[in-house]
Amino acid sequence: MLIFGLGYSASRIAAALEAGGWQVEATGRAGTLDFADEAGVAAALGRASHVLSSVPPQEDGGDPVLARYCGGLAGRWLGYLSSTGVYGDTGGAWVDESAPIVGSGAGGRRSARAEADARWLALGARVFRLPGIYGPGRSVLERLRAGAAHRIDLPGQVFSRVHVDDIAGGVCAALAADVPPGAWNLADDEPASQNAVVEHGCRLLGIPAPPLQSLDEAGLSPMARGFYAENRRVANGRLGRAAGWTPRHPTYREGLASLL
Repeated sequence: MLIFGLGYSASRIAAALEAGGWQVEATGRAGTLDFADEAGVAAALGRASHVLSSVPPQEDGGDPVLARYCGGLAGRWLGYLSSTGVYGDTGGAWVDESAPIVGSGAGGRRSARAEADARWLALGARVFRLPGIYGPGRSVLERLRAGAAHRIDLPGQVFSRVHVDDIAGGVCAALAADVPPGAWNLADDEPASQNAVVEHGCRLLGIPAPPLQSLDEAGLSPMARGFYAENRRVANGRLGRAAGWTPRHPTYREGLASLL
């Protein structure tokens, strides 16, 4: 397996693959390859039967991996870590992989993530669409301990989530079952409001919940505000039916308990 972009999620995938006997090479800070070393990456592509990219698209919609190495991808199993944000806002309704890609940017143009998602699908990749990712070192528990967690007054707002180890488990299950190219959602079983997760984290830590605030009062970053601009429940059953995958952390409660 050659992994482009050995980041938070891809590192857990790499560890799971290596534990199963795979040889893994990767670009990224923790990888052994320099993405800009075209000769070195081309040699690694020559050795690879499988390729997975977790490199996000650029703001203009360009995909760095496809721009530089698309010619070396033919004939290999392809995987791509995408986002459930490509489904856009559904007003809290459920979406599965049959839903159209509607995530849009300025002027109604499809977002860079949606454009990259579509290009990888066209190449015959298994596109793993991920909701909010949490795990060791990156959860509401750390934000609560740092006094940086918020409860936002948006009744009816829900999100889907996935523990990083369930991403690794889902990708490994897809490989083992040799699922066909296409989109595959990796999410837990229970979409929930961020307030519910914050309040449960407070109970686990034995601390009071932060006050309820409006979006403006919370002073969130543009990226954080973007999460609250969409309201969506993500169905995860397709990979279960095809590969027998179920999340080890079916809800945020099991996930936070494991982190605690």
